[in-house]
Amino acid sequence: MTHLPPKPLLITMGDAAGIGPEIIAKAFREAPTEMAGCVVVGDVATLRRAAALTAAAAGALALPVAQLDALGQASTVPPNCIGVLQKCELAAPVPFGRVSDLAGKAAAQCIVWAARAVLAGEASAMVTAPIHKEALAAAGGWLAGFPGHTEMLQAEAAVFLGKPVSELPVRMMLANDELKTVLVSIHLSLRNAIEAVTFDNVLQTLRISHRAVSASLGRPPRIAVAGLNPHAGEAGLFGSEEQTIIAPAIAAARAEGLNVSGPFAPDTVFMRARNTAARPGEFDVVVAMYHDQGLIPVKYLGVEQGVNVTLGLPLVRTSPDHGTAFDIAGTGKADASSLLAAIRLARRLAP
Repeated sequence: MTHLPPKPLLITMGDAAGIGPEIIAKAFREAPTEMAGCVVVGDVATLRRAAALTAAAAGALALPVAQLDALGQASTVPPNCIGVLQKCELAAPVPFGRVSDLAGKAAAQCIVWAARAVLAGEASAMVTAPIHKEALAAAGGWLAGFPGHTEMLQAEAAVFLGKPVSELPVRMMLANDELKTVLVSIHLSLRNAIEAVTFDNVLQTLRISHRAVSASLGRPPRIAVAGLNPHAGEAGLFGSEEQTIIAPAIAAARAEGLNVSGPFAPDTVFMRARNTAARPGEFDVVVAMYHDQGLIPVKYLGVEQGVNVTLGLPLVRTSPDHGTAFDIAGTGKADASSLLAAIRLARRLAP
């Protein structure tokens, strides 16, 4: 029987002015076995600059960067070599640490190409290096309506499935070995995020969390729900959303057979869910009501191991849980740990 080689895992370059290319090059240098089968979707010259930069920081020779003409050439890339598909328009590498419309457009081109390749079944999953939302906005044009990766991938998946974006709800999960959180809303102002705490949005988040975490655990997850207000509203003294919106959504989820508890005080529920060798967590995942409520506790435990996962898509997408780090871009100081964690998780989740 002929065994087909595994499908490649795609890594998008991210913003060329940030640390994305550096952590990719550093990952290939520091963990060649884990990076086997990975192909970068980006700009060849930018990756060569990153390879030289990380080599200089390590006092070693730069890894070679091979330009691939097609995804089918991935299996021909030798060990200790970075295979890159040139899928964006950059006349030359952009300056480090500066918002650039060119970098924003190039990052988006890589994301869209990779998403389409994964949706078409040509690649197993995609891992996205950090982008800069200001650079995306500066690029304008077709990117004007996309504040980040999640919304762009949602739009691509909706087109692929032939359905409106409104019929493809997605959520963000941030995860490390100790804690997983899923957000009811993603990139909204705090005022708008509070307005997004509706019965339908909370119930939909619980359903998406149940499906996604069940798939990774191999069993139904124990889901905790954080309240919106201090002390989860304290029986209505500090707000009524827990009583009128969140608790009814939890009850509806339980009626569907989901193992959901709450709403709990948001200042303690994350500690209860934290899983360590000394103290197993009470829950497998916490549903948080808004972006910072859910992300701060995970990031506090260490961004070097955190992974961002987009739930609800017909493709696997993970990313590091940090940003472009313009302040250290070009210095060789960036840590590739979170990127490697994202790659490991993408491999586990890929079909």
